[in-house]
Amino acid sequence: QVQLVESGGGLVQAGGSLRLSCAASGRTFSNYYMGWFRQAPGKEREFVARISWAGGSTYYTASVKSRFTISSDIAKNTEYLQMNSLNPEDTALYYCAATYRLTTTPDLYNYWGQGTQVTVSS
Repeated sequence: QVQLVESGGGLVQAGGSLRLSCAASGRTFSNYYMGWFRQAPGKEREFVARISWAGGSTYYTASVKSRFTISSDIAKNTEYLQMNSLNPEDTALYYCAATYRLTTTPDLYNYWGQGTQVTVSS
């Protein structure tokens, strides 16, 4: 079993920053891809970013490409999502997830956290 726990969400004004953390436990994640997804009210879960746990290859959805940075700390079994220049459209429940596949499709991610709320006020 793998457990993922997100933290770091909160309320921030437009233009501000937050750093989300996802702590993983239960096994080694060296062969995983770690991703971040978000879901706003009334919308489907949306891919945000992913990283190769060991290799550091990253990929972002276009809307966050220049503002968000995904990273990982292997020793701590933790991934991060640094979010800068936040705008109200970034408001959502953010989830971390893990998979063995190189994918941006939520259905192909095997493990999920409970989510952390990010709210950006204007």
